[in-house]
Amino acid sequence: MLDFCIIGSGVSGSTIAHLLSKKYSVHILDKARGPGGRASNKRYKQNLSFDHGVQYISPKSKEFKKFIKNLYKKKKAKIWGGAHIDLTFEKKEISEKFIGSIGNNFISKYYTKKIKKSFQSSVKSILNNKFFWEIKLDNGKNIQAKSIILTCPFPQLKKIAGKYIGKKILNLKINMEPNITTMLAFKNQKTVPISSIKFNDNILTWAALENSKNRFNSSNSLWTLQSSIGWARKNINNYKKNKKAENTLISKFLKFTGYKKNKIIFKKTHGWKYSYNLKGSPFKSYWNKKIRLGLCADWFIGPKVENAWLSAYDLAKKIK
Repeated sequence: MLDFCIIGSGVSGSTIAHLLSKKYSVHILDKARGPGGRASNKRYKQNLSFDHGVQYISPKSKEFKKFIKNLYKKKKAKIWGGAHIDLTFEKKEISEKFIGSIGNNFISKYYTKKIKKSFQSSVKSILNNKFFWEIKLDNGKNIQAKSIILTCPFPQLKKIAGKYIGKKILNLKINMEPNITTMLAFKNQKTVPISSIKFNDNILTWAALENSKNRFNSSNSLWTLQSSIGWARKNINNYKKNKKAENTLISKFLKFTGYKKNKIIFKKTHGWKYSYNLKGSPFKSYWNKKIRLGLCADWFIGPKVENAWLSAYDLAKKIK
């Protein structure tokens, strides 16, 4: 029987899968089409793509810096240079911005290359049968495993596994914030010498020029736009049906940059309802040895990719 079934292939899921695979049999399940979770990369056509989730990584802890620099040496990651313009004029420490050489889902791809994965596999329910876990999927398939680890956002976690989780976790006040991202491609738009722009605006807060990441050569300009938290809260539940939200983000960008609407040849908007938790919690992860249930995710510690990685390492220590 399978030792560990891991729900989610984001940074937490892929990291804990890698660590456990050294000793146990592991299988990853994810409802998405590919690995990465919030660090997903959306392919437009051929080698043209957008990092529509995580934009970059700036390591802080000694352990995570060492890990990222190791991937840099292996050419899995690189430094995102160029002009990063901050129109908010916030005084922040200048740090290196690391991105994936191919896409920002590089951590998940690197860690899970040799691990069994099933995508487009949405979990319907989980059941503990004392000696093992039974995971039921929406496609009708069932998977059995001695242990289970969930890496999903807090609201989804409570829905799927609420009856198995201790009150110290269930009673946490976790506030998952949303984000709305729009991907745009402009035909034959002259590339500007800018990598990203941080706007001082209550709707559009960020724009990244994907061409500046030097992953592809194209006469078309690809931009990723991200909304403010406050505006996303108001629109996250209706942005798919109501195109007004998408058009608002685009209009803001056109106004700020002077780009022309008739040059747009591709546009797609994605909403992250449970994108990140700004404040973290008193815990780094959770492990119930008795029923062999584990939890790890960035929301335990904070909103950054690094927090997801640290949470997974903390859980691995508890399991061992």
